[in-house]
Amino acid sequence: MIFNILTIFPEVFDSYLKTSIIGRAQERGLVNFDILNLRDFSKDKHHKVDDEPFGGGAGMVFQLEPIYRAVSDVIVKRNGQELGEKFRISNFIPSHATGQEFQKNIKTQISKSEKSSKFQVPGSKIILLSAKGKKFNQQKAEELAKLENVTLICGRYEGVDERVAEHIADEEISIGDYILTGGELPAMVVADAVTRLLPGVISEESLKEESFMNHESRIMNQELTTKRLEYAQYTRPAVFVSDEGEEWKVPDVLLSGNHAEIRKWRLERTD
Repeated sequence: MIFNILTIFPEVFDSYLKTSIIGRAQERGLVNFDILNLRDFSKDKHHKVDDEPFGGGAGMVFQLEPIYRAVSDVIVKRNGQELGEKFRISNFIPSHATGQEFQKNIKTQISKSEKSSKFQVPGSKIILLSAKGKKFNQQKAEELAKLENVTLICGRYEGVDERVAEHIADEEISIGDYILTGGELPAMVVADAVTRLLPGVISEESLKEESFMNHESRIMNQELTTKRLEYAQYTRPAVFVSDEGEEWKVPDVLLSGNHAEIRKWRLERTD
């Protein structure tokens, strides 16, 4: 899978995306992150990407054009033949078009198309991180994990020109009812939640009983299929003595060795 992340602070992603599970997933070729600096797509000599809102008001607004140019670059250049083949399948590009002719054809054809043709490529999705977007959850992460290419647009300032949502983004996503200074943290949240679901990133066994996933369980001979929070977990020591002399113990059933009872106890204590 490829994540294309559009931001004016590309350095924010350097440390996190190279660490732990996500870092190892990249090393193994299971996921790739392409961080694009939106200032590189500004025509302004100072690489300006924001302007005052029409109609007045506080703050500055992200301009449409740099985002339009960046997303177009993702589709036409950075993903080249791979996405080009999908355009051909959709009868956008003649099957014989190659090289410069291919680039000319794809640019010409998609420029004539509406949002559904230009930016909605099969197996891909463009997402604007926005406070007014739909709440991100585990089910959305599972949906995105089935795609080949996800583009995340990180907003800043007072907001983003609404035409990005109207004509470019497939959807808007929010990670919660609070305001952040930008979309970089939400982008990392989405990327993290999706990456760990990709085949080979985490063992299938570890994913079977995760919180918010669909689980099939058997309790007292009754089949249950539900979205559940993961059960409480404990590890050594079995008894911890606090500075005040209190004993905090692991539940006896977890030390019993009776796996049927342990499983029953766990399932009964998930929400």
